[in-house]
Amino acid sequence: MATKIYMDNAATTPVRDEVFNAVLPYFKEFYGNASSVYSIAKESKKAMEKARGQVAKGIGAKPEEIYFTAGGSESDNMALRSIAESLGKKGKHIITTKIEHHAILHTCEYLEKHGYEVTYLPVDEFGKIKLEELEKSIRPDTILISIMFANNEIGTIQPIAEIGKLAHEKGILFHTDAVQAVGHVPIDVTEMNIDMLSMSGHKLGAPKGIGAIYIRKGVPIQPLIHGGAQEKRKRAGTENIPGIVGLGLAVELAVSEMEVETKRLVHLRDKLIHGILETVPFSRLNGHPTERLPGNCNISFTYIEGESLLLLLDAVGVAASSGSACTSGSLDPSHVLMAIGLPHEIAHGSLRLTLDRNNTEEEVQFILDKLPGIVQRLRDMSPLYEEIANKKA
Repeated sequence: MATKIYMDNAATTPVRDEVFNAVLPYFKEFYGNASSVYSIAKESKKAMEKARGQVAKGIGAKPEEIYFTAGGSESDNMALRSIAESLGKKGKHIITTKIEHHAILHTCEYLEKHGYEVTYLPVDEFGKIKLEELEKSIRPDTILISIMFANNEIGTIQPIAEIGKLAHEKGILFHTDAVQAVGHVPIDVTEMNIDMLSMSGHKLGAPKGIGAIYIRKGVPIQPLIHGGAQEKRKRAGTENIPGIVGLGLAVELAVSEMEVETKRLVHLRDKLIHGILETVPFSRLNGHPTERLPGNCNISFTYIEGESLLLLLDAVGVAASSGSACTSGSLDPSHVLMAIGLPHEIAHGSLRLTLDRNNTEEEVQFILDKLPGIVQRLRDMSPLYEEIANKKA
């Protein structure tokens, strides 16, 4: 059956109609290279700077503090590797968490191979760090704290403003991977004491292959990609004007709609969460019950495999996931679910349903009608569940 209900918006979102229509002219009509001087190129340059302003306004930054990249992974790499290079003589200690996206974790592993030390903070059962543990981990040679705004798997939102305040009190730079948060929760980089912030367009209705990094004025930054003089010599490469135009408009639209859309999504999310927990025995919510992204629902089911669950949901037309799309080919259980204390057998039975602006109440109800039977079908094939059922009988 073809997909009729898409609930994997944390992996990617469809391009919004408004965004699609806005970017089309920059493929065929205004195709000039923004670094050139003739009139057709000036149109590209003008569109790029408009988008830079739209992105900056969406997070409370200045336009000159926004640098366009190819996506969140590049932005994360740029933040960590360039600060390590810039401040390596001052210190070689970085603090992050155990539940970061692999763009952060694997970059940290790379830096560890080059003489840096990384502290990976634990999280509680809801996926939140403890500020006192963060403070205890700070050393005289700590140069950067990088903690994600909201987790891509379980949706938990971190106390970003408090983390930034602590970092600044200690004279340490603070970066946050806000790929899942931009356009979905309010962000003000000044009020939240953020020095660098990563974002990605395809998480909020813009095309894939476009992202940005906010770098507060005065933060020492080195280019990750060398070449031309684009992006004030901080990110070489001919600018992706259609993508940039799409990102700018997508951020503007998402921020303008956020208040109304958040209320709608929280209602749908909570209906989904409570409906599943009430109708499916041996199920548990992963992540914080309230301090989570508006559209995130992550549930673990004992005595089943998440992969089988996804296949049966797909058979009835529902697209979902068991965790990060970036690790979908891995047989290992989610590092996020392991970090919040779930044993392997429960972590393997997780389901992530992530809603966005296109999802409806009818779709939520459809899943609530179908999911209990699908889970029971899988459990009926489980010797472990059969043993439990017989004991209850």
